[in-house]
Amino acid sequence: MTHIVPASFEFLKKLKKNNNREWFNAHKDIYQRELLSVEQLVDVIIGKLRKFDRIDVPSGKKAMMRIYRDIRFSSDKSPYKTYWGGGFQREGKQLRGGYYFQFAPGASFVAGGFWGPVPHDLKLIRDEFAFDDKPIRKILSSQKIVNEFGTLTGEQLKTVPRGYDKDHPAADLLRYKQFILQRNFTDKEIFSKDFAEKAVLTMRCFKPFFDYMSEVLTVPG
Repeated sequence: MTHIVPASFEFLKKLKKNNNREWFNAHKDIYQRELLSVEQLVDVIIGKLRKFDRIDVPSGKKAMMRIYRDIRFSSDKSPYKTYWGGGFQREGKQLRGGYYFQFAPGASFVAGGFWGPVPHDLKLIRDEFAFDDKPIRKILSSQKIVNEFGTLTGEQLKTVPRGYDKDHPAADLLRYKQFILQRNFTDKEIFSKDFAEKAVLTMRCFKPFFDYMSEVLTVPG
C-alpha cells in the first residue's frame, strides 16, 4: 500500500456524522479493514525512511495511535477520533526528534520535531537560542525548509519566559514551547499512488533541523 485509499476517508466522514459507540461497533469490520490499509501504508513509509534514518518503531501497526479519544477532561464527549494518526521517535540517545502524521479529509499532514520537551531539554534549547540564534535561523530560513514547511510552528508563550531578557534578539524563538515543522497534503496528493515516496521526501527535509537540535540536546558526559 503506497497511498491512502478513498474508502478510508469515506469511513472517517461517516464516523464524524455518527460518532457514537453503537454506530462504531456496527461498522467495526470496516474500521479494521481501513485501519489495516493505513498500517500497511505506514509500513512502507517506515521501510523507506530506514534507508536514511534510525527509527524506534517495529511496524506501522505500532506507530498508529488508538482511535479512542480520552474524554475524561474534555467538554467534547465524542468517543472516537475522526482521523488516522500516529508517530514514532528516532532511535538512540543522540538522534533526537520525532515524526508524526495525520490523514483526514481536508486535514492531512506530515510533521517532525519536538512536541513536548521535558523542562531540562526545553532549557537547553532556549539557552542555545539565547546564546546564538544564527544557526537555527539559518536552517529555518533555508530555501528547502521554507519551500517544504514554511515556518516553525508549535505552541508558544505570550511573553518571553522567565530568566531571559524580554527584549532579547531571539525573543521570538524563546517563546516556543514546541518546535515543529509541518507540511500539509491535499486529498488528491494523499490518494496518489506515489504518496509514500512524497511523504518520505518530506521527512528527509527534517534532517538539518534534527541534526542541529540533536547536537543541542546531546550533553557530554
